[in-house]
Amino acid sequence: MRMDAKHGADLEARSPWALEGYRLARVGPMPGRVDADVRVPGSKSVTNRALVIAALADGESVLSGILQSDDAYWCIEALRSLGVRVDVEGDRVRIQGANGRFPASRTAVYTGAGGTTARFLTAALAASSGEYEIRGSRRMNERPMGELFRALRTLGADIVPLERPETLPIRLRARGLSGGAVEMSGAQSSQFVSGVLIAAPYAKAPTEVRIVDHIVQHAYVEITLDMMRDFGARCSADDELTSISVEPCGYRGRAYDIEADASTACYFFAAAAATGGRVRVTNLTQNTRQPDVHFVDVLAKMGCDVKSSRAGIEVRGPEKLRGGFSISMKEMSDQTLTLAFLAPLADGPIEITGVGHIRHHESDRLRVIVETLSRLGVRAEEREDGVRIEPGTPRRAVLASYDDHRVAMALSVLALGADGLEIEDPGCVSKTCPTFFDHLRALGVPVELVP
Repeated sequence: MRMDAKHGADLEARSPWALEGYRLARVGPMPGRVDADVRVPGSKSVTNRALVIAALADGESVLSGILQSDDAYWCIEALRSLGVRVDVEGDRVRIQGANGRFPASRTAVYTGAGGTTARFLTAALAASSGEYEIRGSRRMNERPMGELFRALRTLGADIVPLERPETLPIRLRARGLSGGAVEMSGAQSSQFVSGVLIAAPYAKAPTEVRIVDHIVQHAYVEITLDMMRDFGARCSADDELTSISVEPCGYRGRAYDIEADASTACYFFAAAAATGGRVRVTNLTQNTRQPDVHFVDVLAKMGCDVKSSRAGIEVRGPEKLRGGFSISMKEMSDQTLTLAFLAPLADGPIEITGVGHIRHHESDRLRVIVETLSRLGVRAEEREDGVRIEPGTPRRAVLASYDDHRVAMALSVLALGADGLEIEDPGCVSKTCPTFFDHLRALGVPVELVP
């Protein structure tokens, strides 16, 4: 098998939905207080789960409100390369499910930079039948996959690494999953557990996933189980998610609405915090299972006023952000960067704990925090599972985004309260929110994208 030119010639290529052609973003400083209502795009986590589950399902599914991002685009292209019919009209996707058996049984699959796509689709293919070569972007090919490989091998998959033992690319010889009991660690990423669960309705017998330690972000596994049930799967779990059982009943296609992305919403809440202003996200409520919605509780700890209603969630920033506390961000670790880059604006030091696993995300995010704040003249100390940040006045600087969407978006928040920050490669926000800088402009934030 060979990767075709479209998927293999440039493994760092961005999708047609991407923000392209800019080398720098000059953001801020904000001349006044942010005061706006915002409607954020659909959830990345829900979008990619829905795409893979709908592709596995029996019958047609219509997904409304999908996030149009690099991750979703490459997931859709991967499904098409497997023979799944996927029609896209705006933020609406129609998928003709394969009922657990992908039409293309011998092909190469490119997953892009998305951890969810790589992990969920690898597991879904293992439940099918055929021979597949699976690879991702350069960074995705460095990110850990070993725990997923071990679990799938226990269930009968034949996985041959092509470069390194516990990462993509791989050759997968799939002959269906056996079912039965499988032990897994959830300490590195909940995505490994979710991948096995998503594939399990197509195993030959009931599957029981037993967690041997802990799951680093329980809420994302809960989201997976909720969505599986929505598509007709039968699954159960104990309250601590130490034992999860799935029946071999498959999925049924259906209409499904994608909820707003809580992770993206947090940058706009943080903009209110940074400027002492007000932001209300109109299409998100506290009822979501997305764990990042609880970032507003962190902002409340920093002195923000938070109100939630059917009209959305509203955050009002204080005159001066409060620091002087330590907090675990384990359950909402994607917001570690947001808090870290707000921290210099606070009146006391902030210590972040419980996030050692984010070293293995799109970048080594703990190292990135310390390197970036050091360049800005702000004191930051890296710890084994977190970081401690002192208050400070950021100086002018051109800052790397490390090809990490969350670095670029979190730095944009800091730029509102700083003077003269420029962010390299702003197009990396396309991984989850290609329209991010348009949304900032709608808040009244000065944004100049430099070709």
